[in-house]
This record gives sequence, structure tokens and C-alpha cells, in this order.
Amino acid sequence: MFGLGWPEVIIIAVVAILIFGPKKIPELGGTLGKTLRGFKEEINKPGEDTTESETSDRES
Repeated sequence: MFGLGWPEVIIIAVVAILIFGPKKIPELGGTLGKTLRGFKEEINKPGEDTTESETSDRES
């Protein structure tokens, strides 16, 4: 887990709760999850933009 042990993860969680509050944490987690899911979908999906830019670069 990024070289972090459980004590470090617990400290980060406690600091996050202190900064954002316990009511805001689930909302932030949901937003982060949606962002990562969208990013992952765009990475895995062969985009039309990529193929168009590659073909226009080759024609030039």
C-alpha cells in the first residue's frame, strides 16, 4: 500500500477526520472514487482523440 504500514494509515485517517470532519469524509471518498473510476475508464478505452491525432501527425 504505497510503502505505508498500518500505523501510518491510521495516523493519516485521524488527521483527515480532524481536518474535514466525520460527516465530510464519505462525501470526499465518493468523489475520489468517481474521479478515479472516470480516469481508469479513459485510460482503458481507446479514445477517438488519440487515433485522430496520430493519423493527422502521420499525414503531416
